[in-house]
Amino acid sequence: MRLLYLAPFLFAGAAIAEPVQIPGPQGPLEAEMIAVDGAAHAVVIIPGSGPTDRDGNAPPMGLKSNTYKLLAEELAASGVASLRIDKRGFYGSAAAISDPNAVTIAAYADDARKWVERAASLAPCVWIAGHSEGGLVALVAAEKAPQALCGLILLATSGRPTGQLLIEQLQANPANAPLLPEIKAIVADLEAGKSRDPATMTQVLQPLFSPGLQRYMIDLFAYDPAAVAGKWRGRTLIVQGSADIQVRPRDADILEAALPDAERVNLPGGTHMLKVDKEGQPFATYTDPGLPLHADLTPAITRFLDRASDRQ
Repeated sequence: MRLLYLAPFLFAGAAIAEPVQIPGPQGPLEAEMIAVDGAAHAVVIIPGSGPTDRDGNAPPMGLKSNTYKLLAEELAASGVASLRIDKRGFYGSAAAISDPNAVTIAAYADDARKWVERAASLAPCVWIAGHSEGGLVALVAAEKAPQALCGLILLATSGRPTGQLLIEQLQANPANAPLLPEIKAIVADLEAGKSRDPATMTQVLQPLFSPGLQRYMIDLFAYDPAAVAGKWRGRTLIVQGSADIQVRPRDADILEAALPDAERVNLPGGTHMLKVDKEGQPFATYTDPGLPLHADLTPAITRFLDRASDRQ
């Protein structure tokens, strides 16, 4: 795969895509950088949950959207530089930590701050764009904001604790109804900081609540995104799709209430992958990388960045 990096792709306006690294806890952290000559803004794109890579794909989970890659390319065409990262323990950042489940949101946030510092060489104003769980990472990172951080872009980010969101997502599938009492009890234990022996669970739930994932969930479930958001007073853009089956518009409502100065953009028919929903094919935007981003997404982000420049 490294051979792909031997011929960086050139965009209009002398933008160049190439891998870059910064020190991680045990080895390097890696991202894909798109530098744009004369850029006023740079965006650090933080992936969502699980083994999601810098492009917005998670092969082990069947996710192949190219969402982050498409976003970075569209931003470059609009004169905005970017770094889209691989999280510690995964892909280009695999050597940064031996166990990708032995992480915390605070550790991810610390990495995000370091990427902001690296992105400051691309543009004077740096933004963290966090997708889904990455939005929580962005909010936590902003609690100790690096000097170059100009604000946050929250893409399909939950306003509720993740344990509640997980129950809602599993509840949406009628086939899970017999398992819901057990699921709710497990989530309640994890929210209380207590792990469960997977051998005591119904077999189908054991992969979802493996010991490594439980350690991560105990940390993750302790965060209330709205409470974290309430501490941030900087510029924020909230982006929410109306057809998102994972993070609902009411999550954006909660974030908006916690961030009264934030701007909000609604994507009509937009899915969790920030693309237009395909009627009758609820998972098409998760599995077809050829589908384009929602037409309103990148223009909304660039307008937001332009307005921020006007206020400086």
